[in-house]
Amino acid sequence: MNTTEVTVVRLYLREGHEILSKVMKELQGNVRGVTAFRGIAGFGDHGELHTSALIDLSLDLPLVVEFFEESTKAVQLIEKLNEFDEVHHILSWSANVHG
Repeated sequence: MNTTEVTVVRLYLREGHEILSKVMKELQGNVRGVTAFRGIAGFGDHGELHTSALIDLSLDLPLVVEFFEESTKAVQLIEKLNEFDEVHHILSWSANVHG
C-alpha cells in the first residue's frame, strides 16, 4: 500500500456570501477534490448564534470547505485564499493518504 503525505486544509466561511463561488473557482482544477459542509448552527467571533430554523431564511449559516493536496501546492493555495477578504479562518495540518 502506498502512503502519500498531504496537507489537509479547512476554511470556515458563512453562507450567503459570494465567497463560496470564488473559493470553489480558485480550487477547481488545482486540487484532487473539495467538499463543502453546511452547518446547522454556529457562531463566530461576535457570538451571534446562527441556526437553520425554518423561520430563519437569512442564509447566514456556517460553511466549512475542506480539501487536501501535496504540501507545497496546499501552501500556495492557502496564500491565494488568504487574499480573499471574506476568508477569515483557515486551518491546515499534515496527514497521510493511504492507497
